[in-house]
Amino acid sequence: MPDVQTLLGLSSPPIAIAFLEQAPDGVAAWDGPEVPAGCTFWRQAMNGKTFHTSPSHHYNCAVGSHTHGVSLPESRAGELMDAVGFMVSSGYIEMKEVPEIPVHKGPNRSIAFGPVDSVTFAPDVVIAAVHPTAGMMLYEAAVRAGVAGMAASILGRPGCAAVPMVEQSGQAALSFGCKGNRTFTGLPDGELYYFVPGAKWNAVVEQLGAILEANRVMEEHYCGKRAQFPILA
Repeated sequence: MPDVQTLLGLSSPPIAIAFLEQAPDGVAAWDGPEVPAGCTFWRQAMNGKTFHTSPSHHYNCAVGSHTHGVSLPESRAGELMDAVGFMVSSGYIEMKEVPEIPVHKGPNRSIAFGPVDSVTFAPDVVIAAVHPTAGMMLYEAAVRAGVAGMAASILGRPGCAAVPMVEQSGQAALSFGCKGNRTFTGLPDGELYYFVPGAKWNAVVEQLGAILEANRVMEEHYCGKRAQFPILA
């Protein structure tokens, strides 16, 4: 398969996330320090690490635990409503938005992460941190592969909710990344996320070469047209 990071000029490799009934064979358990939110693991995977986590590794973000279908222990069960209450009182969200937040349903005894090109487990969702031009190319490849419509699906906050949304819909989606996600992952202001269903990732990648060539031809055409108009010189 083509190297998507090189093809699109990405700052980090696309990563895989998988929700599993048990820890994947041959994949190390997360052995780093506690993290503030599960999306912190995205950055670790983008830095080249492959690992699996247990539900307890996600407890420090009640909202992220909720979107990933992780139940907080009884001693911390009130943290989700505390977090939601704070977000509502601060004007960050409105209570009517909460029921619409996608939530993972299914196995999550182990959640695995790693660069998609090297993982040995089957991804449920692939996440690429992209600059806008690369996002355009992935979107066009997803449309060509039948994984996206002409009107793109977009999700803002919480950013992690795009994982279950894409997993359940089977359709690619764009996410701006919420304030928490950007804070905990260090995602640059000039980047956002493109999510692709794991089972469709290869089909999208297979279309990239043709999409890039078509855009090269169109750029050449448009540059020639632009040269005919002094106002654009």
